[in-house]
Amino acid sequence: MKYLYIVDHFLNFPHSEYGGLWNVIAENDDECFDLIKEYDEEQHISLNEKFYVNLRDKVVNARTFALAEDVESGVVEAFTT
Repeated sequence: MKYLYIVDHFLNFPHSEYGGLWNVIAENDDECFDLIKEYDEEQHISLNEKFYVNLRDKVVNARTFALAEDVESGVVEAFTT
C-alpha cells in the first residue's frame, strides 16, 4: 500500500525563509525520506546534511493518507517560501 505524506519541513535560506511543504507518495517512512533527499539533490536545494536528522523526524510525524490506487512513488509537489 502507498501513502501520501504531507511533510512540513524547514529549509535554510536562501531557499526558504520560513519553511517548506513536501507532498510525497511512498510505501513507508524510509522511502519518503529517500525520495525527498533525492529530489533535494536533483533540484540542488541543499537541505544540508545537518537538516536530514530533522527531516527524518518530520517524515515520521507527517500526516499520511492511504491511497486507493497503486501509483508511482515520488515527490508530487515541493513548495518552499
